[in-house]
Amino acid sequence: MKNLAVGLLVFACAGAALAQLRHIPAEAKRGEIRHVQGMAVEINGRQQRLAPGAQIRDASNFVIVPTALPPGTLVKYVLDAAEMVQRVWILTPQEAAQPDTR
Repeated sequence: MKNLAVGLLVFACAGAALAQLRHIPAEAKRGEIRHVQGMAVEINGRQQRLAPGAQIRDASNFVIVPTALPPGTLVKYVLDAAEMVQRVWILTPQEAAQPDTR
């Protein structure tokens, strides 16, 4: 019984620990995003399409659907070769407070 309790505790803590690991590429651009409709988003006032298989990660690093984007959220994003939005990271308050190096 004790082993089961320890196993469950380790499993519960592992999810929280994994959610904290975020690698946002240095070449990621910074912007304010809102969902328009379907696979369309608006970043810094410019409408763009999400690439097939695009990932949007919230501040806890969980993948969310485009309709779950809070309007006016500060993000970092990466475009693919076709200039479609490939990856999006919603910034935590600490990440948002850091100056943009780009």
